[in-house]
Amino acid sequence: MSGSTIYNCLTYRNENINLALEALQAGKMIQIYDSDSREGETDLVIPAKAVTFRDVKWMRKDAGGLICVAVDPVASKQLRLPFMAELVRETSINGDMLGKIVEKEGDLKYDSHSSFSLWVNHRETRTGIPDIERALTIRKIGEITEKMLSGDTIYFGDEFRTPGHVALLRAADGLLDERKGQTELSVALARMAGVTPAMVVCEMLDDYNGKALSKEDAKKYGEEHGLVFLEGGEIVEAYMTWIGSE
Repeated sequence: MSGSTIYNCLTYRNENINLALEALQAGKMIQIYDSDSREGETDLVIPAKAVTFRDVKWMRKDAGGLICVAVDPVASKQLRLPFMAELVRETSINGDMLGKIVEKEGDLKYDSHSSFSLWVNHRETRTGIPDIERALTIRKIGEITEKMLSGDTIYFGDEFRTPGHVALLRAADGLLDERKGQTELSVALARMAGVTPAMVVCEMLDDYNGKALSKEDAKKYGEEHGLVFLEGGEIVEAYMTWIGSE
C-alpha cells in the first residue's frame, strides 16, 4: 500500500485548505502558523518523503529554526519511539543528576509537554549533517513510517542510529489531544491530503530582532515565494470535518 492510499481526501469549503492539500500531494512546501496563544510561530512544512537537499538548504537558510520530522502517533507507537523526556526520566530513576533537568509540569509556557523523541541519522550517512545526508535521513523516516502503517514488520534500529542530526517529534492523537502544535497540525494535514504522515517542520526566525518571524512577515514571505499560509484554527476546523466523514 502506498502513502497516497492510506487516507481518504475531501474537498473543503476553505479554499486555502484545498490549496494546501494540493501542494502537499505534489510534495511542495507550505507554511503553518500555530496560534497567537501558543508559540506564535510560523513553520515551513513539507512531506518527509518529498524532501531533497535543496529543501533542507531552503529551511536552513530561509527559516533558520530546528529541522524536525513529525511522525504520526500510530506509527510512533509501532516504531516504539520514546519521548525524550521519558527516556531521560527513566535513565535517572536511581537519583542521577539528569533527573533535575527533565521537563516538569509548568516548565513549558506554551504547552503541557514536549513532543521531542530521538535524534537520528540514517545508517547510510557518514556524519549525517550535510544537506544531502539530512535529506536522506528525512526521506527514510517517511518511508519507514509508510511501511509501518502499511503493516510491514520494521525494526527502527536496522535503518537508523542515535545520536544523530534529525530530530523526531511524536505527534499527539490527531488534534483530538489537547496538544495542537505544528507537530499535530502538520500530521493532520498529511492525513487529510492522503500522504504519508511524516512531516518536516522548521520554524521561521527573524534575522534582525532575534525572535520568531512575525505572522505578517511570514505571510509576506509566503506571498513572495508562492506558499500557502495556514493558521492552526483553519486546520483544526477542516480536520474535524475530515474526522466526521470517516
